[in-house]
Amino acid sequence: MGQHGRMHEGRRIEPKPITSNTTITELIENSFLAYNAARLREACQLFTEKMLGEDVTVGLTLTGALTPAGLGMSALIPLIEHGFVDWIISTGANLYHDTHFGLGLKMHRGTPNVSDTELREEGVVRIYDIFFEYDVLLSTDAFFREIIGAPEFQRSMSTAEFHYLCGKYVAERSRVLGLKGKSLLAAAYEYGVPIYTSSPGDSSIGMNVAAKALQGNGLKFDVSADVNETASIVLGAKRDGGKSAVFILGGGSPKNFMLQTEPQIQEVLGIDEKGHDYFLQVTDARVDNGRTFGSHTRRGR
Repeated sequence: MGQHGRMHEGRRIEPKPITSNTTITELIENSFLAYNAARLREACQLFTEKMLGEDVTVGLTLTGALTPAGLGMSALIPLIEHGFVDWIISTGANLYHDTHFGLGLKMHRGTPNVSDTELREEGVVRIYDIFFEYDVLLSTDAFFREIIGAPEFQRSMSTAEFHYLCGKYVAERSRVLGLKGKSLLAAAYEYGVPIYTSSPGDSSIGMNVAAKALQGNGLKFDVSADVNETASIVLGAKRDGGKSAVFILGGGSPKNFMLQTEPQIQEVLGIDEKGHDYFLQVTDARVDNGRTFGSHTRRGR
C-alpha cells in the first residue's frame, strides 16, 4: 500500500467545537484525535468495547500512591461495584492508605512547595502534595495490629484471604461510623473481589504483621498460594470458554505478578495456553529505557 493509501485509512481530523453540552464520551471519541489523547481514546475503546465483555475476566493492578489521592473512592470502588473488575493485585501501601478513609481518618490537599522540616515540626506527614496528621498513621497501625491478633488470623493464608478478612473489619468499622463507599478493601470484601499483594512485607501493613510476629502472632503469608491462585484465575477464565484481560495502573511488582500468570501456566506447569487476550497499561514510563518492557507478554495476543 502506498503512502497516500495509508494516509486515507484514518478518519479526517475535523472535530466539532467543544461546548458545555459536550458529553465525556463525545469529547473522547471526537476530540482526542492525536498524541497521548489518541492513546487514551484507544484505551477507553479497548476497555469498553472488548475488556468489559461478559466472557472476559478482568485483572487490575495498582502501583503508585493512587488511593491516598482519592482514586479508590472516585474510580476503583465504582469499577468494583459495577462488576468491571474481577481480581486485583496491589501494593500494600495502596491498601494501607485506603484504610485511612475506611476508618474515618482525614487526608488533605496540600502543596509540594513546603519544607519537610517545617511539616515535621507541625506533625504533618506528606505524600508529595497530600498532607495528613501523623496520628493517621498511628491509628491505622493500631487498627491492623488489633485485628490481626484475632483467632481467625492465627495461621498461614494467601494475601487474598488476608485482605478479605481485613476488608470485613474495615467494612464493619465504616458501618459503625456511618461511612459508605470510602474503602477499596471494604468494597472488595463486600463484592467478593480477591486482592493480592505481590510483596506483602513491603508496606506498613506488612511491617505491623512483622511486629506482631515478634510477639508470637501466628499469621504468615503463603506466597506460593498467591502464585498458584492467580494463575488458576487466568486458567479458569480460559477453560470456561472466556478471555483474560489485564488492566495495569503503573507498573512495578504488581504488574510483573499479574503478567507472570501465563509463564506459570505455560512454562512452569507445562499447560498449553496462549496468553492474555487484552492488555491495557496506564503509565508515565517511557518505552526506550525498558521500564514498560514486560518479558511475560511475549506469548500474549
